[in-house]
Order: sequence, then C-alpha cells, then structure tokens
Amino acid sequence: MSTATAPHAPVLENLPAPAKANKPTLGQWFRSKGWRHLVAIAATAFSVFPLLYVLSAALNPTGTMAGASTMFTEFGWGNFEALFANQERPFGRWFVNTLVIGLVTSAATVFLGALAAYAFSRMRFSGRRFGLLTLLLLQMFPQLLTVVAIFLLLNFIGDIIPALGLGSQLGLIMVYLGGALGVNTYLMYGFFNTVPMSLDESARIDGASHVQVFFRIIMPLVTPILAVVGLLAFIGISSEFVIASVVLTDPESQTLAVGLYSYVAQQRSENWGVFAAGAVIAAVPVMTLFLFLQRYITSGLTAGGVKG
Repeated sequence: MSTATAPHAPVLENLPAPAKANKPTLGQWFRSKGWRHLVAIAATAFSVFPLLYVLSAALNPTGTMAGASTMFTEFGWGNFEALFANQERPFGRWFVNTLVIGLVTSAATVFLGALAAYAFSRMRFSGRRFGLLTLLLLQMFPQLLTVVAIFLLLNFIGDIIPALGLGSQLGLIMVYLGGALGVNTYLMYGFFNTVPMSLDESARIDGASHVQVFFRIIMPLVTPILAVVGLLAFIGISSEFVIASVVLTDPESQTLAVGLYSYVAQQRSENWGVFAAGAVIAAVPVMTLFLFLQRYITSGLTAGGVKG
C-alpha cells in the first residue's frame, strides 16, 4: 500500500544571497545630486538675505544706514512708531490708497483681459491675428516712455474733467488700465485655448449666449490664469513709482512707493530705519494676496477637469 507524500518545500539555504548595492561615494553623490543641493542653498541665501537685511534695519532703533550694517544686533519698535506718528507723511493713508488703486486696477485688468482673450480665442474675425501680434509688440515699449505724454494728457483732461486730471487716483487708474491688454491678454488667450470648444457648442445648442458661456462656463474653468494675472497686476501696480510720482502730486493721494521715497530722497542716512519699517509693512498686502490666491489656483487646477 503506497502512501502519498507531501511536496517538499523549496530549499532556501542553498540559494545565493542577494548582492548588496554598492553605496555611492561622496564624490559620486555630489556629481549626481549634491551639486543641486548646493545651488539650492546658494539661491535661497541670495533671496533671503535682502529680506532679512530690511527686517533688521526696520527693528534697529538707530535708524541710520550705517547702524544697519550689522544685522539683528539691536531691537526696537521706534521706527514703526515714527512711521505712523509723522503727520506730514500719512503712511496709513498711503497704505489705503495703494490697496484701493491696486485692487481696483488688478480686478479691472483681469476682467478686460479675459474679455479680450475670450474674443480672440472663441470668435473669428478679420484682423484677429494682426491684433494679437500688435498687443504683443506694444509691450516691447515700456510705459516709462510715455511719461511726458501722460503728464500733458492728464493736464489737458484735468481742465475739462477734474476727476481725471493730475493728482487724481481715478486718473492714475485709467492710465494703468491703458496697458491692461497686451501680455495679460496673450497669456489668457493661450489658457482659453485649452478649454474644449465642445463646451461652448453644447451651451450654444441649449440656447446660451456668449455672455452666459463666458461667465458660467469659461470663467470658472480658467480660474488659475485669472488668479495669476491678478496677482502679477497687483504686485506691479503696488510697486510702480515713476508714473505714480508724476500723476499723484498731493501727499494725501500718494501710494506707498511714492510716499516712502520721501523718507530717503533727501536724508538717506537718518530715515533709513523708518523707510525699512514702511517697506516691511508694504509687503504684507502682497504676501496676503499671494497666500489667498494660492488656494484658488490649486482648487482651480484640481477641479477644472471635465467628466466624460
């Protein structure tokens, strides 16, 4: 009588041990990955050093450029107190003016650029390609070249419509909106082209107009580029100096860039600490807006897919 035997388990003792991976030497690691860490550290130090220097100067009670040569040796809030205590230089008013001009202009820039990008992307008309190239070529000439023309134009318009003349914030906003199209429209145009035309066609079959397609379908899908253009516009407007200094002549209507320059225009060594304190506060709106729009950019990229 034969008995069935169970299959034998494989013998593992006689198998060769797996070969151990050779640990790279320091030179090999540096050539493959280490140099990237070195470049990243150098770039970070290069970017952070000016920020730390300005913060150190703002907290330095001496208030002079010579005293700010050594960072974080002394601390005090005297520069911030002097910044708000000066009645001849209303920093709080400058801060509000910058927010109003920056937010209104950036919002209008995004809206006008989106309208133009939608027209170039979704409509076919004569001169379309020429118009796109013209908008791009006009950006080769900086707005700085038109300062004299802007001054004469606003001076003439101010005699007819004082609200748009020199010293008017509305006039400055109109000047900024004169360059709202251009690169912004070209960037939005490329992003609008990534939205499938089938969405427009489906909405048009259902009876939707161009206005309904633009606001209800296109705008929610292009949220990332709207946020980017709005952020770049706000940063550029809040830091613009030349045109704002020509248009805004009254200290009560000036922006932060123009107002803070008065601290270092004549006496560079005595008011450096106050100027640095104002620069630190002026960076708060930009940083806040960036953090706020970053959430919208991320949600727009993840929620912008179209289900089949």
